[in-house]
Amino acid sequence: MRHEVLFSGFGGQGIILSAVILGKAAAIYDGKFAVQTQVYGPEARGGASMSADIIDDEEILYPKVSSPDIYVIMSQQGYEKYGTEAEQTDCMLIDSGLVFSRPECKYFEIPATEEAKNSLGRPIVANIIMLGSLVAATGVVSREAIEMAVLDSVPKGTEQLNLKALNAGFELIDKGGVLD
Repeated sequence: MRHEVLFSGFGGQGIILSAVILGKAAAIYDGKFAVQTQVYGPEARGGASMSADIIDDEEILYPKVSSPDIYVIMSQQGYEKYGTEAEQTDCMLIDSGLVFSRPECKYFEIPATEEAKNSLGRPIVANIIMLGSLVAATGVVSREAIEMAVLDSVPKGTEQLNLKALNAGFELIDKGGVLD
């Protein structure tokens, strides 16, 4: 099955790393085809940042996301720039502490930044919490694949913190995550 996943937030939130990890989970650990793209520049200094993955069971012939069906939005500016075009059949995960608009599509409110700050003491892992919630909510890749991709991608010495963040993201959905 084909999925086009669009990540957006502000520079410094790990938006590009999130797409890299998801693509790695799909291509290396789940045996799917995957393409990852990104947009950066002034975004690296706090503007709306975007990265995307195409994940498919078949070869991908065109590498650009043209019709996302899954969105991961971690800032209001990111929502305004990339999330307003979501269709009713799409799925969106929003960082509920940083995104104040509510989309017309099915969505999950994930308190990723708040959870990262209060439970883990490190706001920098909010993107990994979002990845855990993304996988738990959509099954776009397996939990085992995303765990291996996270361990393979994060800086040495931060593996346990990032695994805790990933599991926190799983739990936010497993416990019934807020779906509207």
